[in-house]
Amino acid sequence: MTLQKKDAVEVFAAGEKGRGLRTTKEMQPGEVVFAEASFAAVVFDSLSMQVCHNCFRRQAYPHRCAQCKFAYYCDRTCQHAAWEEHKQECAAIRQQGKAPNESVRLAARTLWRMQRHTSKVSDGQLTTLDFLEDHISKMSPEDLKVLNGNVQKFKEYWPSKSKQFGVDYLQHIFGVINCNAYTMSDQKGLQAVGVGLFPNLCLVNHDCRPNCTVILNHGNQTFLDASFHSQRRIELRALGNISEGEELTVSYVDFLNVSKDRQQQLKRQYYFDCNCEYCAGGVKDDLMTAVKEKDGKKPSAEQVKEVTEFTTQALAKIEQARTEGNFQEVVKLCRECLEKQQSVLADTHLSLLRVLRIASEVLSYLQMFQDAANYASRLVEGYAKLYQPNSAQLGMATMRAGVIHWHAGNIEIGHGMICQAFAILMITHGPHHPITKDLEVMHQLSTFL
Repeated sequence: MTLQKKDAVEVFAAGEKGRGLRTTKEMQPGEVVFAEASFAAVVFDSLSMQVCHNCFRRQAYPHRCAQCKFAYYCDRTCQHAAWEEHKQECAAIRQQGKAPNESVRLAARTLWRMQRHTSKVSDGQLTTLDFLEDHISKMSPEDLKVLNGNVQKFKEYWPSKSKQFGVDYLQHIFGVINCNAYTMSDQKGLQAVGVGLFPNLCLVNHDCRPNCTVILNHGNQTFLDASFHSQRRIELRALGNISEGEELTVSYVDFLNVSKDRQQQLKRQYYFDCNCEYCAGGVKDDLMTAVKEKDGKKPSAEQVKEVTEFTTQALAKIEQARTEGNFQEVVKLCRECLEKQQSVLADTHLSLLRVLRIASEVLSYLQMFQDAANYASRLVEGYAKLYQPNSAQLGMATMRAGVIHWHAGNIEIGHGMICQAFAILMITHGPHHPITKDLEVMHQLSTFL
């Protein structure tokens, strides 16, 4: 049953999954299936002074709103572009004397938007927030307590002279935010900096091996004439060939967990049981838990248990040292852990890959590029056996490894990895994303060296 159409997609009844989106024409790898501006979006509390509240780019010296003294912008151009969205928020923050948490701010921006434009802001919007699932009936007592706490904070924040909403409706809005909000990254795609609601994207169901990926396009507010500005928006991009009538899917969680752990995470956060092919068949679970085999012999179960328990404890110490900024200690702990894993865990074991990722990042930060490059290469080799070929995670890891090799003086290896990353990220991010543009410049430079 077809419900509504937009461009090359249509809403359809997807059985136990509820509604879904499918294509009405064939799609090629890297093709933008649809783009959608945010219905509402906010910067994370922890980054409110470092990220532009309009375009979500990180800024070293952002411009602060002189009235509420909470919102920050790239410059006055971004501030002017954001004023319609910020105006009522600005007054509410001034009235209360401080800004509430990001969930309350997102709910408020959502309801202000609905008051200005109703719940459907364009003909291209395929659903409204009123019809999205809130899953309140499935929430744990702890989750409900947090949700109801946010409802109370919202009522304290919401202006008394504005239209008032009942508790049941506010619970629905916060429930929608809890399981439908999309995490937004900075301009380099390296750090999550905020969260937003995109109604059409909410209709795209999960699959652990999806045929699409989502990327944030921050738009362009650099022109003096605002009529030339483009909005921040998500782009749903095809990862491979998609047939006409095929359901569109994205992954709600990182694939690098065994199927049981992914299923638990999806149940806990999104309140559904994943029965996709990869979860039902435990596909690649064997690689993620693989051990080394030498001369046909494998390490004993006791050895594997000892190493995995050691790794779990080491990762906790590594995270603490990293939080404290003790990076030499992080390197020491990583090397001890990798030495312990060396004769027991295979190169695709999740515990090994997690340590390799941290080691390569921290050694690169310390400008110990040769060691970092060795670990980064091993990480990419493991990722390539687990992630699908056009995965954004594989592309980003390959890009980082190529850059590290470049800094280590391994120009030929770096060039090869940058080329591989560029091919993947052209599909996942497109030719105009800052990451892709940076890679293109590096690719051109490396051909002359």
